[in-house]
Amino acid sequence: MGPYKRVLLKLSGEALMGDQSFGIDPLVLERISGDIQAVVNSGTELGIVIGGGNFFRGLSGIEQGIERASADYMGMLATVLNSLALQSFLERKGIPTRVLSAIEMRALAEPYIRRRAIRHLEKGRVIIFAGGTGNPFFTTDTAAALRASEIGAEIVLKATKVDGIYSEDPKKRPDAQKFIRLTYAEVLEKNLRVMDQTAIALCRENNLPIVVFDLMGEGNIMSVIRGESLGTLVHY
Repeated sequence: MGPYKRVLLKLSGEALMGDQSFGIDPLVLERISGDIQAVVNSGTELGIVIGGGNFFRGLSGIEQGIERASADYMGMLATVLNSLALQSFLERKGIPTRVLSAIEMRALAEPYIRRRAIRHLEKGRVIIFAGGTGNPFFTTDTAAALRASEIGAEIVLKATKVDGIYSEDPKKRPDAQKFIRLTYAEVLEKNLRVMDQTAIALCRENNLPIVVFDLMGEGNIMSVIRGESLGTLVHY
């Protein structure tokens, strides 16, 4: 598979923390921006969805007594913080970038309009989709699957802190098995929590392959786009 012309990159908020316990590590953002610059220079059109877990997670908010919908909206706002930070780093490298938010906030970002997003991509701009799907009860993984389907991306690249999908958490179980290829059905049957079930089902319906790989390896994003075997591939 690959090389790909249009891809959707899903970044976890936690990945932006680096070794910190909260917030954004500028060294991580600088390195990610360099990797994205290589992607843009290669001619690949790139959409990005970022999580907000480095600032706020909806599920942890529920544990603190916040009502579910409100907690999810707070998580969506956290994704806007990350989106604006990444935009700043990318533009400093001369990469034209637009933040499109599912929650309207015109002073900070353009409202998400599908046809406008596709036009930006065609003009060589990097699109950062902020605000999740704009709806509570859906994760940013589902937002990634949804936006990828809407813009006609060929693949979803899920960049994480581990180098693929394992049978169990490899940090807790060193003997955990790493999978190289999985079907959507296997991910759902084995209850492998790489993406939530709604996201996996959406990718399956739209025949969107997913590659789960290690964000921390320099040049990994470009390697996956070139079609090199990296991480775990989820497909039919």
